[in-house]
Amino acid sequence: MNFEYSDKYRKLGQNIAYYRKDRGFTQMELAEVLSIDRSHMSGIEIGANGVSMDLVFKICEKLEITEKELFDFR
Repeated sequence: MNFEYSDKYRKLGQNIAYYRKDRGFTQMELAEVLSIDRSHMSGIEIGANGVSMDLVFKICEKLEITEKELFDFR
């Protein structure tokens, strides 16, 4: 993960957390459907872990949002 983009990773994580909560998932539940560890999910949401595009697509699918919605940083 390039620290030059840490603010963007943090904003991406905030959006994931927002949509996860809005859809009624706990971190554990979303992590399970994504086949990742809950600690990895937590790291993504706080911007400490990078995320592959494959996982981005899967997150969007499970949260029923578009990639544009996920990357629409407020």
